[in-house]
Amino acid sequence: MTPISRTIVITGASSGIGKALALRYARKRTVLGLMGRSIARLNKVADECRQLGAAVQVAVLDVRARSEMEQWLQDFDNRTPIDILIANAGVMAGRPTDAAIESSPASNALLETNVLGVLNSIQPVLPQMMARRRGQIGIVSSLAAFVPLPDAPSYCASKSAVLTYGLALRNALRQSGIGVSVVCPGYVMTPMMQQESGWKPFAIPPDTAADIIVRGLRRNRSIIAFPFLFALVTRVGGLLPDSVRRWTMPRFTVGERTLFD
Repeated sequence: MTPISRTIVITGASSGIGKALALRYARKRTVLGLMGRSIARLNKVADECRQLGAAVQVAVLDVRARSEMEQWLQDFDNRTPIDILIANAGVMAGRPTDAAIESSPASNALLETNVLGVLNSIQPVLPQMMARRRGQIGIVSSLAAFVPLPDAPSYCASKSAVLTYGLALRNALRQSGIGVSVVCPGYVMTPMMQQESGWKPFAIPPDTAADIIVRGLRRNRSIIAFPFLFALVTRVGGLLPDSVRRWTMPRFTVGERTLFD
């Protein structure tokens, strides 16, 4: 039997989870649209995917650039209709160690990338997907969406926002033949995670995360949260009274730099 060809677009594909997903999907009769901001890293990932048999197109774009995102995604979809779209690009920032609260510029840039960037990645292709009555959308959130971390309020807010957006979009598209899954990872051993300080329980490699995400998207799960035990504890923790949650809350510090996925 001839394998079915598929077209998959991944934002934030130059490193971390995005790179692992690109390599996981790369095979013959697969067309990959890989988006990122580092041309050198993006081309390296593209070359690895081509060696695995995939046809690859790359776009060096910032997901905050709405008009450029819309143009590229619509042109790409017109040439090769998208089957799976994974809005993975994201940044992380938090309270610097020498400050009482995170800076306003870092917070604004984070929210623009993590929230508006997701909309910029999805909205341009929704009409075409709806007309075809097929497709799968993955939105990468975080387990931080369930528990407000005091050292990273903007990050938690952004991930909570896209979780709610994804679940609402899933219900809105239920009759349109389009699946929507929200991915909520715990600690994944990416360059971004390596720059965080503090305890990182149940950390897993990107390849393992990619396998879990691919399986979850295939099954059209509403929330793909992992690792299982950490996800369970985190979601239960989000239901605790605020006074209890504050007492159990770990410190979470990323220092002065904004970290890019």
